[in-house]
Amino acid sequence: MAQPPSRSIIKMILTNFINSLKPRQFRGNYMGVDTFGNKYYEIPVNSSSARTRPSRWFEPPVKDDFASEMSAEWESWLRGRRKQPPTDEEVAKNYALMQLKKKNAIEVDAKGSLPAPVEKGFDSFPKRPEYERVPGDKMKQ
Repeated sequence: MAQPPSRSIIKMILTNFINSLKPRQFRGNYMGVDTFGNKYYEIPVNSSSARTRPSRWFEPPVKDDFASEMSAEWESWLRGRRKQPPTDEEVAKNYALMQLKKKNAIEVDAKGSLPAPVEKGFDSFPKRPEYERVPGDKMKQ
């Protein structure tokens, strides 16, 4: 039977020592800026390091103000939910969609269209006058 390769402690120590002498990247690559002025940076994964995810961070426009707002696209990139940083077109499209939804919500609130009150009864399902109890039959008013 062939013997499995043994793990040499001395070889592991020498390999780790040599890898520690190799130059590392300390400054991040500039990835972009969002509408709030936050700047985003990344250090990609090095093949010789034990890290499996890139290092990502941001710098707020006001130093040490890390409670500043951040767009959802950039936050998902920071947390590693997406591999590529968002483009300006994508952020603008999502912002326009958000503004449209806000406008529609204001219009719905202005109409005052609230659902009819629930009729209490012995049934487990609520009765509402605008819904049919049996499909095709109108409820008695």
